[in-house]
Amino acid sequence: MTIVFRLFKWLLIAIFTLLIALVAYINYTIYSFDTKTLPDKYGEVKTKLFLNEEVGQPLVIGLGGAEGGNSWAGKHGEKQRKLLQENGYAFLSIAYFGADGTPEQLDRIAIEGVHKAVIEASLDPRINSNCIAVMGVSRGGELALLMGSYYEEYKAVIGIVPGSSVFAALNEAMTTPGFAYNEKPLPFVPVPWSATPDLISGNLRGAFEKMMQNAEAMEAAAIRVENISGPILLISGTDDEQWPSMEMSEIMLSRLEQNNFPYPSQHIPLVGGHNEHHDNFDKVVSFLNENLLPQPDCSR
Repeated sequence: MTIVFRLFKWLLIAIFTLLIALVAYINYTIYSFDTKTLPDKYGEVKTKLFLNEEVGQPLVIGLGGAEGGNSWAGKHGEKQRKLLQENGYAFLSIAYFGADGTPEQLDRIAIEGVHKAVIEASLDPRINSNCIAVMGVSRGGELALLMGSYYEEYKAVIGIVPGSSVFAALNEAMTTPGFAYNEKPLPFVPVPWSATPDLISGNLRGAFEKMMQNAEAMEAAAIRVENISGPILLISGTDDEQWPSMEMSEIMLSRLEQNNFPYPSQHIPLVGGHNEHHDNFDKVVSFLNENLLPQPDCSR
């Protein structure tokens, strides 16, 4: 009995020591992180343009999520790209972090850098530079909505499983926002200590639910979707395991209604998780055909 008691005591001591070490590591990571200096390669992006031969093609921008790199340009996005091109759209896939020559992490990504790349691509004589739509998935949906709220060039915006506010960077510290504008970090929803167990265990939705309990921060960091200069489509997952995309889409719809948004807005909640949209891309094409192409600036 004495041996069992001693083993139990030493086990408790070991667990307590590990917890102290973990807390010390987290504190060091948070408080030693440089929040003042902008990330290396700030504002740099990589693009790949997919074009048909026709003149006056409307342009759709594709922004990936937390996976980084240029996901829309690879096999992952091939089916969706082809569907857009079959319907007469040019497609620009943008890697805004996690690719050679771009920032390493999703940390204070320059909205103006992404926008600059779009404008440069739209100068191609086969593209109608007055008919541009921006589309993003997950954190890329957050970026797409931000771009639409800052720049009037985007005549339609599509947020797929998007966030309604600016959230923290995807790095170890998570003490900076994911996005910045003109070298100034945007207000963002901070990560509370209560979300730490969820982040460690991989329960991302649980972590974001705790972040969203901070109503004041959610409003301060809210994406001003009412400033978008065209129709908006939001697609969410009813059982999104990554973050509450359905609930945040409803928050944005409510914001649009409160501000008497003058353009069509639609929210399609898909029954399923974060990736349910992969098999429902026809809804995106239908939205563009019905809400972008009829606009006067998009006439060929």
